Amino acid sequence: MREVISLHIGQAGCQIGNACWELYWVEHGIEPSGLVPSDKVIGGRDDSFTTFFSETGAGKHVPRAIFVDLEPSVVDEVRTGIYRQLFHPEQLITGREDAANNYARGHYTVGKAMVDQVTDRIRKLTEQCTGLQGFMVFRSFGGGTGSGFASLFDGALTVDYGKKSKLEFSVYPAPQIATAVVEPYNSRPHDAHDFGALGLRLHGRQRGHLRHMSQESGHRATLVHQPEPHRLASRVLHHGVPEVRRCPERRPNRVPDKPGALPSIHFPLVTYSPIVSARKPTTSQMTVADITNSCFEPSNQMVKCDPRHGKYMACCLLYRGDVVPKDVNAAIANIKTKRSIQFVDWCPTGFKVGINYQPPTAVPGGDLAKVQRCVCMLSNTTAIAEAWAHLNHKFDLMYAKRAFVHWYVGEGMEEGEFSEAREDMAALEKDYEEVGRDSADNQEEAGGDEF
Repeated sequence: MREVISLHIGQAGCQIGNACWELYWVEHGIEPSGLVPSDKVIGGRDDSFTTFFSETGAGKHVPRAIFVDLEPSVVDEVRTGIYRQLFHPEQLITGREDAANNYARGHYTVGKAMVDQVTDRIRKLTEQCTGLQGFMVFRSFGGGTGSGFASLFDGALTVDYGKKSKLEFSVYPAPQIATAVVEPYNSRPHDAHDFGALGLRLHGRQRGHLRHMSQESGHRATLVHQPEPHRLASRVLHHGVPEVRRCPERRPNRVPDKPGALPSIHFPLVTYSPIVSARKPTTSQMTVADITNSCFEPSNQMVKCDPRHGKYMACCLLYRGDVVPKDVNAAIANIKTKRSIQFVDWCPTGFKVGINYQPPTAVPGGDLAKVQRCVCMLSNTTAIAEAWAHLNHKFDLMYAKRAFVHWYVGEGMEEGEFSEAREDMAALEKDYEEVGRDSADNQEEAGGDEF
């Protein structure tokens, strides 16, 4: 077995996680009671369900997951939901007082009292594993729990399981709209650098924008009924990591680890296609070439940035459904001929492909339609640095006036940490700028320094 433990932290982490587990249960045919109908075989021959589920002596399947929030209202939705019987009560951990969108409260005061309880429960889950692959962490940067408590908890996780991979799914502050004015303060980059081997970012605003999109054919999109944003995010994440539990024909054999050229370059741009509303009948089936081309369009990205302003270092295309290698190779060859899609000259490999013949899963009665094939692309591109630039700008505007700083200092945080955070973010931007340069440019600069 190669188990994976999912950790859902804060409001966004718990809500997206709840939607993800809904997809897992549907895909593996597990009933709300945790049992499986006698006419269904779990996981096929490879027993892939054991990656995310543990089976009790009574035949009940329990998720390998922990939901954590500093206040109970969001986790109570899981406790009272349709799948409430599947979770062990000790897996749903809540406090009595929230972090109030304050990183310092989640890290230094309120969250500090809960970290031992969470790590103890994780220890019990890991003891039930025979070959733990690693952890998948769901959280948001903008709030106090997902930022402050998650970074505190990661320190304890690193001490106990430092050699295990960590795959992070996080909702990142959008450039134009925010749920809290202090989001730039909470999104602390030096914590983001060290949190996981791979950090997948989803802009909150971009998820809302994608709710309006329904791919018809080619690159066209129309306004349709709005799918629930958490279900849209869960489908993207669900199809983005089939390799950690399935056995497709082409796939990495473990949780992805260190895909970047530099230690700080581990924030792939996530893209998904097709996005089809269940309320809009599809007049045509999108081909492999159609969905592949759509992955390079800004309208299908989970982070708001323009890929035409950057260069790709690597692309990992993860297909599911009715897909054959011949069509994939033809689609990639066509992509390479487009001048608008540029790759750095020092990384010639370019594309990595994973194909899973398991059809994409759709929740019955959900807002997203069932499709024959889909693709989730994880691309390492310098264009994602636009997200850091937007955050830096808002950070500078507030910190120049020391706005809201006293709320953080009052919870035990030192003011010098703000300057450190800004320096780390500037260094991250610089790293992306350097890897995007051509080799010839770097050689000219090096030669100029010698004289």
